[in-house]
Amino acid sequence: MIPNRKKSAPQAEVRDYVPPGSPLYTDALKSYDGPNEFDHGMVDHAVKHVGDKNHTNGPENFWSLTKQARSDTHVSVEPFPLLRYLDEQARRFANSEKTHGDWPDLAVGGTFGKRLTYEHLTVKTLEVQG
Repeated sequence: MIPNRKKSAPQAEVRDYVPPGSPLYTDALKSYDGPNEFDHGMVDHAVKHVGDKNHTNGPENFWSLTKQARSDTHVSVEPFPLLRYLDEQARRFANSEKTHGDWPDLAVGGTFGKRLTYEHLTVKTLEVQG
């Protein structure tokens, strides 16, 4: 999560996590202008939704499904469990080709050898775990 959409915030995150020279595809938000060390492809959705060789349909599909799931299943999502909620949605998105019968194995398979304590479950500050 970034604190705001000002140019410095998203560009700092991209520079921290994306190696120079990597392809980077964005929409036309002004905050994305200027990361010259990347192979930056941009799509201006006011003009067209797909560029010559680039598009942002994958991330937009993820966010659309995430927003729909939130409104269908949650009254609200507070800031402190937001990363956990997004992890759940990312897992669902990544495994969307699985059949309904595969879900119990996926859900239970990730729990072996792990312990979830009440304190960890109710903590308001999310710690990144490896």
